[in-house]
Parts: sequence; structure tokens; C-alpha cells
Amino acid sequence: MPVSTPPVPHPAQAAHPPVPGADAAPAAPCVPDPAALDLTDPQTFLDVDPHAMWRRFRDESPVHWHPAGPRTPGFWVVSRYADAVAVYRDNKRFTSEKGNVLATLLQGEDSASRKMLAVTDGVRHREIRNVMLKSFAPRVLEPVVAGVHAHTRALLGRALAAGRLDFVSDVVDHIPIQTMGDLLDIPHADRPRLVEWNTRTLARHGSGDDEFESLMARNEIIMYMGELAAERRRNPGDDVLSTLAAATVDGEPLTEDEIVLNAYSLILGGDESTRTSLIGGLIALAENPEQWRRLKAGEVSADTATEEILRWTTPAMHFGRRALVDVPLGDRVVRAGDVVTLWNTSANFDERAFADPDRFDVGRSPNKHVVFGHGPHFCLGAFLGRVHVKAMVEALGSMVDDITLLGPPQRLYSNFVRAYSALPVALTARTAPDHDTPTHTGKENH
Repeated sequence: MPVSTPPVPHPAQAAHPPVPGADAAPAAPCVPDPAALDLTDPQTFLDVDPHAMWRRFRDESPVHWHPAGPRTPGFWVVSRYADAVAVYRDNKRFTSEKGNVLATLLQGEDSASRKMLAVTDGVRHREIRNVMLKSFAPRVLEPVVAGVHAHTRALLGRALAAGRLDFVSDVVDHIPIQTMGDLLDIPHADRPRLVEWNTRTLARHGSGDDEFESLMARNEIIMYMGELAAERRRNPGDDVLSTLAAATVDGEPLTEDEIVLNAYSLILGGDESTRTSLIGGLIALAENPEQWRRLKAGEVSADTATEEILRWTTPAMHFGRRALVDVPLGDRVVRAGDVVTLWNTSANFDERAFADPDRFDVGRSPNKHVVFGHGPHFCLGAFLGRVHVKAMVEALGSMVDDITLLGPPQRLYSNFVRAYSALPVALTARTAPDHDTPTHTGKENH
């Protein structure tokens, strides 16, 4: 995909200087000024404390103009909850069809536009979404939910037997890919390859990694799904890929690209986001012993703990849109054609929407986070995302007595997902079952 040529400076930089909000609080002195931060550089998210960084954005420049780089145009950075929700809801004045993350938005296009659900708007979006919703109804997924709980407990049982382990490679890598694999009926032997490709697609291990590797990994998944879709046309089953391959809208089948790219999207979103939540959730419980105690004692529900882990980890740090017309937003004016990025990782910690947001609280309620987005593009896989986290919450609460981090988590290099490549831990099993811990009922939140 071509990279946009450097644009002229955006007029909003001169015409609409940022004005600190009336409720601004003193900024943390160790955090650079928002104007000095490069949000296109993944290293920024490894070097700067995210809570302090986003607090400055929300207080000093909640609708912030990020200047153009040597090879990329400037873009808007939206950090407050209410502003992000307003843009998420507005599919009349903002579009996803030019991309929905920085990597594609700043290039000026997305090759999956009007083919993949996430970057399709209007009537076609509703048509494809309705086709896919049939496979994601909670009642249809009941056997999948039961499988997630059983698989999670089995993996955790093996981890407890080992004592010391890498929570990423020994446990979490094997959970969401099995669910996505079952949904799409992917052969078990192929699933480890998909995990590796998916990780390289969304993030890199360091700044020295070649971005070309990410593109190649994406192509590997797409080619693989294309071959599998062709097989399902010849021999259809009851899986989601077969449903897509056989679906028609107004008597016309979905195109080859629509089938393959939407299957690819399920792998892309369902695997990495769930892994990030599970890993980040374990870290949060280990670092907050009182919250871990409350969970083990059954003082809070698995549902509220699940929602707090999702908010706290916020796997997809941002999503984005492009403005179709001039739109007032906060004290600024977004011009037609501008890229607007919505930073979930800030909105979910906005003091205006959450009480004491920098506190990890497994009993937090209400908890209306935007982990899965909001509005017409609300994540199709949100139900399953919650199922995965709740299964781990319940398994940890009933099976594990102590969690010890044996070293710092190894972060991946990305400005999109807050992901991990390794987490050494020691887990100690409970000596007796705790009958007070909530158990799986099959009635998940959604």
C-alpha cells in the first residue's frame, strides 16, 4: 500500500491553539508535553508512563492536533471518553472505509475497505454483519463457551503442576486460538502457525524488527484463509467460514475477498486482544494483592472482575476514523478529510467517566468501558472476548492460591496493541476447593 506524501501543516495548528480545560489538574512533571510526543512511534508507549501521559492529554489538549511526520500526515488525538464515544456513534460524519487504525489511516487507504466488516460502512456493513451475527448469537455459542471453560481449566491445571512457567507460551497462547480455530474449523496442526503470524501482524518484538515481516505475516494468514475457504465451498461444514462461503445477500454470494478478509479479521482481533487481556489481567491481580484476595474470597462476581480486567488492559489502544465533513469536536474543528484517532487506553481511564480510574478494582460497577468500541462498529466478538476473560477469572479464583511474577513482562513493540511476548510466573495451587467462589453458569454477560 502506498504511503502518503508529506502534507502541508494543518490549518488547525494555527487557527485553533489548544486551550487547557477548566477542570485541568497539574500535570505530572516527568511526562513530556503532548506536543513533544510522537504517537506514531511504538517506542513512545514503552518509554512513557501511559496513565500520566494520557492525563496530560485529557487535561491540556483533549482534542489534540498531532503534527505531520516526515512520511505521514498530521492527525487528531481524542483522549476523553465523551468525545471518543461521540465519534464512535457518528457514522454519518465519520467513516471507517479509509482505515480504522493509524497504520492504514496514515497511508490514506485500507486495501480491505468495503470488504472487511471493520472497514465497511452503510448498507453493506449491515448486510455482512447480519450474515456473521448468525454465528455469534450467545445461544449458538453455548458449546463453545463450555469448551473455553474446560480448556482454560485444563491448561491452568497443567501450569499448576509445573509451578514455574511462561504464562504466555504455556497457557495463554493456547486459549483464544483454539476458540477461533473451532469457530472456523481450522485444523489443530495449523493453529500454532496462526498464533505466530498474528503476533507479527499486530506488533513487533523490537524496533529492529522489519515492518516487512508484519506485512508478510498478514499475507500468510490471508493466503491460508483463502485456501481454507476454497475447501469449505467444496465441503461445507457448520463453522463460521462455511457460513461465509455459503452466504448470499439479495441472492448474490459474498465475494472471495469478503469471505477471506472477514475470516482473517476474526483471527486478527479474537486472538491478540484476548491474549493481551488474559496476560494483563494476571499481572494486575499479582500486583494488587487485596483485589486478588477479594476475587479468591468470592467477595466480587466474576462478571465485574472480567469487566475491570478488560478496562484495565484495554488491548486495542486506539481505533480511528476519517472525517467526511467539518465537525466541531471539543473546542476544535475537525476538517473534512482529517484522520481522527480515538484512544481507548485514555478514554477508559478518564476521570470524567470513571471514579478513581487509576485504581484496579475488581468490584467496579458501573464499568462502561470502550474496549470493544461503541456504536455501529461495536466489536462482533465482544461476547467471546468476555467469555475468555471470565473463564480465566473463574479458574484462577477457584484453582490458584498465589501468583508470583518471576520477572518483568516482555512487551511487544506496537502503537496499536499493548501486547506481551513473555511473562515468567510461579503459580501455587489451592490446597482445597473454595465452594464460595462463583462458578460458570453458562449465562455470560454480553
